[in-house]
Amino acid sequence: MTTSAPTRRAFLATTAMAGAALPFAGAAQSAPGAADDFTFEVVLTDDEWRERLTPVEFDILRGGATEEPKSSPNWDEMRAGAYHCRGCELPVYSAPWKVVLDKGWAFFAHAEPNSVLTGIDYHPDYAQTPRHFLTMIEAHCRRCGSHLGHVLYVEDRLLHCINGTALEFRPTEA
Repeated sequence: MTTSAPTRRAFLATTAMAGAALPFAGAAQSAPGAADDFTFEVVLTDDEWRERLTPVEFDILRGGATEEPKSSPNWDEMRAGAYHCRGCELPVYSAPWKVVLDKGWAFFAHAEPNSVLTGIDYHPDYAQTPRHFLTMIEAHCRRCGSHLGHVLYVEDRLLHCINGTALEFRPTEA
């Protein structure tokens, strides 16, 4: 019997709801009209983003996808340094606020000031459930709007659960 790794969406839901399993999978969608009134500093066409990013990076940063657990070297990186948005190079997280958990994604206690915007992440299947609290808080780069991950409770702490693929780590030079 072959087993697959849990999806981050399932992980997020189970931790956010104290272990209750979330049977939904798939790409999330931002709230309709969520960013309609906001102008990002970095605005590119899909073709320009595709030139700048790999297909996996594009799916995560521009499409809201989730990387496989432990697929990015950033998930357990512990050197001193800063984490920049892969889409626009804005510094979004710093190593002192990194929390390494054996979950497979990068966790941070908080973001750099004025670097991350949050919004409601609506999953299409949520509308079919009797409880509408299954929406999650999505984290985006403030400069380019790229999807970074989510903000949620993990092991009794409010943390940013971030796709390592959405970040470029730059170590501090000694």
